[in-house]
Amino acid sequence: MRASPSTDSASRPLLGGWTPNLQGIRDTLVQKLLPPVIILAVLGAIWEILCSSPGATLPPPSQVLTDTWELIVNPFYDYGGNDKGMGWQILASLERVAYGYLLAVVAGISLGVLVGQSTWAMRGLDPVFQVLRTVPPLAWLPISLAGFQDSTPSAIFVIFITAIWPIIINTSVGVRNIPEDYRNVARVIRLNGMEYFTRIMLPAAAPYIFSGLRIGVGLSWLAIVAAEMLIGGVGIGFFIWDAWNASMISDIVLALIYVGIVGFILDRMVGYIGNRVTRGTAQG
Repeated sequence: MRASPSTDSASRPLLGGWTPNLQGIRDTLVQKLLPPVIILAVLGAIWEILCSSPGATLPPPSQVLTDTWELIVNPFYDYGGNDKGMGWQILASLERVAYGYLLAVVAGISLGVLVGQSTWAMRGLDPVFQVLRTVPPLAWLPISLAGFQDSTPSAIFVIFITAIWPIIINTSVGVRNIPEDYRNVARVIRLNGMEYFTRIMLPAAAPYIFSGLRIGVGLSWLAIVAAEMLIGGVGIGFFIWDAWNASMISDIVLALIYVGIVGFILDRMVGYIGNRVTRGTAQG
């Protein structure tokens, strides 16, 4: 029996709609997922070959997987004290990073706007910023320990002082590069200070600001791992140092892999937010 035309016409859009979508998903997987998988497989094979020889001092991937299997499958165990799973260690580090980074965002954007808007402030503060930003992050740790007398606020201060400089610099550059036409329009329509800040300054400087925020979050994650090696307590940095003292090299390798993954995720998160904000700004 011949199918009715209405049935054929109803089924065609469904099939035609699914085919391009499946093709696009396949192309995306091939173009974006396949290359890093191949590269990681090649690097893993080279690592396995080099570290499987009798005189190798580092464990191959197969041994790392065997030695750290319990850490991988049970990341949130808690046996008291500092004996916690990798998940708790990373969360403790992320908590410190969140506090220090958010403080750096607020202070950095505020100071960047001040330096970008005021020539006098730029001449007075820019040399100070340029000198302080060259101080290595860990060099601030003894001063912060002496001032706060506690490891947690000291670590947060180290994150803050590390992340703030790229935020200040990029924000000030973005504010100084606002087109003069924008400023003239603001004068013509008589925007007040808050309106100019929210409707002109921030949207125009958003790409520069998010460039600084992206650099800052990466530096924050680097700083906390290094600081925790010295301050102790729960955290991925101290976990690495404690594993070194116990000669547990496989645990160190696993921790480094997790550190890299978390740092990558943080960078992508800030980059994603920045792309959404700046795209909206450009369209507006």
